[in-house]
Amino acid sequence: MSTLISERTSGSDRADVAVVGLGYIGLPTAAILATTGLSVVGVDVNQGTVDAVNNGLVPFVEPDLGIHVAGAVSQGALRAATTTPRAAAYIVAVPTPFMADKSADLSYVRAAAEGIAPQLLGGELVILESTSPPGTTQRLGDYLLELRPDLSLDGSDGKPVVHLAHCPERVLPGRIMIEIVTNDRVVGGLTRHASEAARQLYQTFCQGEIHITDAATAEMSKLVENAYRDVNIAFANELSVISDTLNIDVWELIRLANHHPRVNILSPGPGVGGHCIAVDPWFIVAADPEHANLIRTAREVNDSKPGHVVDKILAAIEGIEAPVIACLGLAFKANIDDIRESPAVEIVQRLAAAAPHARLLVATPLRDRRNLPSVVSGIANVEWRETQDAVDAAGVVVLLVDHDRFREIPTESLEGKVVVDTRGFWGKKHV
Repeated sequence: MSTLISERTSGSDRADVAVVGLGYIGLPTAAILATTGLSVVGVDVNQGTVDAVNNGLVPFVEPDLGIHVAGAVSQGALRAATTTPRAAAYIVAVPTPFMADKSADLSYVRAAAEGIAPQLLGGELVILESTSPPGTTQRLGDYLLELRPDLSLDGSDGKPVVHLAHCPERVLPGRIMIEIVTNDRVVGGLTRHASEAARQLYQTFCQGEIHITDAATAEMSKLVENAYRDVNIAFANELSVISDTLNIDVWELIRLANHHPRVNILSPGPGVGGHCIAVDPWFIVAADPEHANLIRTAREVNDSKPGHVVDKILAAIEGIEAPVIACLGLAFKANIDDIRESPAVEIVQRLAAAAPHARLLVATPLRDRRNLPSVVSGIANVEWRETQDAVDAAGVVVLLVDHDRFREIPTESLEGKVVVDTRGFWGKKHV
């Protein structure tokens, strides 16, 4: 256990750690910390999320997370609340979406600071895990000092110190409970003491190596990791558009090119989604728009791919009086229910608007339609259907997400239909 935590909580009723934000990163972090012997309070503004966690339930799909949450809650190591408690350490895992100008919206970080500030006595550790532009950890510290001018970030003025650090998450949805333990971590503090305190906390569960740097570099490292992936995906997506123009099977093309020992082209898709890759590169562009040319272009290529898919579907239904289109999947990747920045959602919304005469039958295997997000509910020409019912009723079948459950669709049920396969799933007709 961290020396800082043991010193601050010994003989008190404070939590060891408070995790602010119980989403796809915050809740797994809270659960894994609670399994190490620490007392953890998860904080969230959503009462439904708080109630679910306190009942040992998980409000979203993530393999193995439910076991950890149920166990930690039953043992009294984890509880959830809507208000921030006193704690020895705080981990901030709130959203940092981009605004209309593609700069980061830090209002959630500010709100987290407003909850934490009244609880500080000095000596606490505050870690920002939210993916953020360089300088955000310092801004979080500035927010805290604005609210609590009696405190300090480095002790140079003789005031009680609050230790600020950044430790970005580096996990893959669908494998979070594995990678949160096994992956290396990058920790960057505003001071050396803050870096060491954060390292000690993450060592309670992290089996990977913990790399120490400064806060701004730690922030930038996460953005660079996702921008690297975005650029490589953009190359594959651009190839798919070019191949379509040239009447070349892009999947066969990539398969052959990847036989070169120094070539490893990724698979194209309908776009790029999720809370990281579709967002983070824009923070780099906003930080230095003059020089982030390749990163900006990659984002533009990937952001344009849903439009290309919609155009292909519209071409397929041209001249049909009342087309029926099965749209399979809404998540941003396979076998999860996370729809943040999902190109599949964008495609369904844009297609519904562009073809009001068409019926869109949306099928997704992970939740029944009563619990699905409302992103396409209320659109007049969109209906929820079970997967096979949607396929059987449609003349055009659009594969948007390569969920494993969709492999159960008999290939003979696709015969005679136009198949728009954005993932190379069936090896028939691709976009």
